Amino acid sequence: MTISFREVDQKILGYVSLTFLGYFTIGLSLATLPIFIHQILGFNTIIAGLVISVQYIATFLLRGYAGKIVDIRGPKVSVMRSMLFFGLAGLLLLLVFLCKSQPTVSLGLLLITRLLTGIGEGLVGASPINWALLELGEEHAAKAISFNGIASYGAIALGAPLGVLMVDYISYESLGLLTCAIAIMGYLYSRSKIPYQVTSKKTETISFKRVLILVAPFGICLALGGLGFGSISTFMTLYYEHFNWQNGASCLTIFGIFFILTRLVFNKAIDQYGGLRVALTSLFIESLGLLIIAVGVHPIWTLLGAALTGIGFSLVFPALGVEAIKRVDQSQQGSALAAYGLFIDISLGITGPLIGFVANNMGMTAIYPFSTILVAIGFALVGNLLYNKKENIV
Repeated sequence: MTISFREVDQKILGYVSLTFLGYFTIGLSLATLPIFIHQILGFNTIIAGLVISVQYIATFLLRGYAGKIVDIRGPKVSVMRSMLFFGLAGLLLLLVFLCKSQPTVSLGLLLITRLLTGIGEGLVGASPINWALLELGEEHAAKAISFNGIASYGAIALGAPLGVLMVDYISYESLGLLTCAIAIMGYLYSRSKIPYQVTSKKTETISFKRVLILVAPFGICLALGGLGFGSISTFMTLYYEHFNWQNGASCLTIFGIFFILTRLVFNKAIDQYGGLRVALTSLFIESLGLLIIAVGVHPIWTLLGAALTGIGFSLVFPALGVEAIKRVDQSQQGSALAAYGLFIDISLGITGPLIGFVANNMGMTAIYPFSTILVAIGFALVGNLLYNKKENIV
C-alpha cells in the first residue's frame, strides 16, 4: 500500500518529535552551564569546556550499545530508556544548583549529570530514524535523517534561550524541574507508540567495529564539520561575555533557525545532487560563516556568521549519512547510523576541552579562526571523496 507524501511527513514527524523532547532537555541548560561553571562556581574555561564535553563522551560510549538494541530489540526500547536517563539527569541538575555554594560538590554532581545526559542522548540518537524506516522503508532515509536533525537542533535552538530566560527570571533550579517534566512526557509518549519490533534475519553478522570502519570516511568529515557547531554551542555565551555583548544565546537561536530553514527548503537536494556534492557545498558555507565570526568586530557580524554556519552545517549530517548507510546491509542500518553518529559525538566531545585550551592559551579571539581551519579541512576531505568517487565511476 502506497501512502502520500503528506502521510510520510506526518509519520516521520511523529517519531522525530521524540528526538525533539530529548534534545530540548539538553538545550535547556546548554547556554547557562558554561557561565554557571565559570562565573558562579569559579572554574576556568578549560574545566567548563571539559564538563560540557563529558556528555558527548558518554554519548560516544553508548552509540554502539544503542545500535545493537535497535537492530535486535527495536528502537522503542532504546527511546524509552533514554527518557528515563534524561529524567534522572534533571533530578541531579536540581541538586547541582542547590549545592552551588559548595563549588566542588556542585561540579562533581554536574559531571554525573552530564554523563546521564550523554547516556540519554546516545540512546535516543538515531533511534527515531530507525523507527521511521521500519515503518516506511529505507527509501525515506534522507528525509527521516533531515527531519530528525531539524528536531534535535531546533530543540536546542529553542531550549537554550528559554533556559537563559528561566535563569534570569525564575531560578537555576527551575531548569532541573522542567527537564524532569519533559523526560516524563517523552517516556509516556514513546511507550504509547507501536513498537515495530525487529525480526531476526539470516544475514551475515558484521561486527560493530567493521561497520565503524566502513562509515569512517564520511564520519571523519562529519566530525570536522561538527566542530563549527560545537564552538558556537559551547563557547558563544563566553565569547559574548568577553566582548561585553548582550544575548549570547541569540546566536544559538539564529543558528537553529537557519539550520531548520535550510533543511526545509533544500530537503530534496541530497536526492537530486548526491550526498557528497551537497556536503561539499555545505562545508564551504559553514567555513565562510565561521570566518565571518572570526573577523567580525560587532555582534551583528557574529549573528550573520552564526546564520551562515547554521545554513552550512544543516545538510552535512544527512548528506554524508545517506552515503554512509549505503555501505552496509539493511539489517545493519541501526548499527551503521550509530557508528556514523559516533563521529559527531567525538567532534562535540573534543570541542569543549580543545577550544577551551585554545581560549585559555591564545585568547577568546582565537576560537573561531581555529574552528574555521578545522571545518575547511573537512571541506577538503569531502572534495577528495567526491573526486575519488568520480574516478571510480570512470
